[in-house]
Amino acid sequence: MEEKMQHPVVGSRRVDHLKEQDDSLTLNYGIEDTPDFVTTVVLGFQNVLTAFGGLVAVPLVIAGIAGFGVTDTAYMISAALLVSGIVSIIQSKGFGPKKFRVGAGIPTIMGTDFGFVGPANAVINTMGGGIAGYLGGTMMGALIEIGLSFFVKPLMKFFPPVVTGSVIALMGMTLMPVAFEWVGGGVGAANFGDPFNLIIASFVFLIVLGINHYGSKRIAPAAVLLGIVIGYLVCIPLGMVDFSQVAQAQWFAFPQLFKFGINFDLKFAIPFVAGYLVTIIETVGVMQTIGEVTQTKLSDEDIANGVRADGVGSFIGPALGSGPVATFSQNAGLIPLTRNASRSVAIAAGVILMLMSFFPKFATLVSIMPMPVLGGAGILMFGTVAGAGIKSLSRVKMNNRNLLIVSSAIGVGLGVAFRPEVVAGLPGILGGLFSSGISAGTIVALVLNILLKEEK
Repeated sequence: MEEKMQHPVVGSRRVDHLKEQDDSLTLNYGIEDTPDFVTTVVLGFQNVLTAFGGLVAVPLVIAGIAGFGVTDTAYMISAALLVSGIVSIIQSKGFGPKKFRVGAGIPTIMGTDFGFVGPANAVINTMGGGIAGYLGGTMMGALIEIGLSFFVKPLMKFFPPVVTGSVIALMGMTLMPVAFEWVGGGVGAANFGDPFNLIIASFVFLIVLGINHYGSKRIAPAAVLLGIVIGYLVCIPLGMVDFSQVAQAQWFAFPQLFKFGINFDLKFAIPFVAGYLVTIIETVGVMQTIGEVTQTKLSDEDIANGVRADGVGSFIGPALGSGPVATFSQNAGLIPLTRNASRSVAIAAGVILMLMSFFPKFATLVSIMPMPVLGGAGILMFGTVAGAGIKSLSRVKMNNRNLLIVSSAIGVGLGVAFRPEVVAGLPGILGGLFSSGISAGTIVALVLNILLKEEK
């Protein structure tokens, strides 16, 4: 694998003020760097593996809500992978003229989001729209997000370091329960919390930790991939992998436009409005997090372009039979852990996702990976996101005002994340905005930043 010069200033968008001689700031591959082909593919596949659970979980749930059989469920999963690959490339590369650019141009993985599952159930079953109503409603809702993306720039002045640092730290903290759900064996698993699952997760955790810290500069960036592969292989003779699902999967599948039909009725778009507002808030936070860990100075326009890519992806997805997409935060934890911020690697991951969508057998082979294997790697990935937020806050002067903002944002965010039923009764859009710990904490930080006067 090609070795790059390790210096904290690589590429035209690298943050110039990060001049501390701190090894934690050193990236093997900066955002503008392009590793050799083999390295790019290996690191790209690593991105795919760490995000795969989230990529397939939502289409599985939506298919269950719609009452799909095996064939239609498999198609929806393949469509989700295809759309994730396409939009990941758009977000990571960036396309279009300056004023109408789509994509932030930073290494990002996109995928379907759980925030739309509740509204989907309401449209499909309660409102009687079926899957066609769900797809039509999300497409119309995506137009709202695209329109609002042009108003993100004026709002960025309300995101000073005390707000962004709080959001980044909160993002890692609220993701940790997800990692431990994987550690336990996955929600709903018959053997959830079995000590053997904890042993497997601990084994993978130690492998990733050891390779990342003691591995050479050629091996360390692939620590997560190696840990997951080794853990997967160990689980096979232990009887934790069921290959019968692979045998049942098709060899090849081709995407179809509007396979499940489409219904553009405005009433089916209304339940998704709050979901798209939450997505905008969370995308801003993820963009700032990725900018922090890639040592890239993002302009307000870059972040607006990232939100716009979310909207465009959410318009493309339903047309191909998938759902709306959002910017995944898993990649934010993977970047500092592997010291790889290359945009080319994220684009390669997008290509791999697209290829996997055409070959369901291969996608199924990845999807049957035991959850504790992914959980062992997830602890480190999500922990590094929280660490990046804490590091960002360390550069903020902790006077009384700023301490109140940080404490309130993290307190409310974690409270909502751990006890979402407390805010479940909030009416309408308010309930949607506070349905996520990240969005709830962000809103609190934004409001307090406006209300509390700056100390002289």
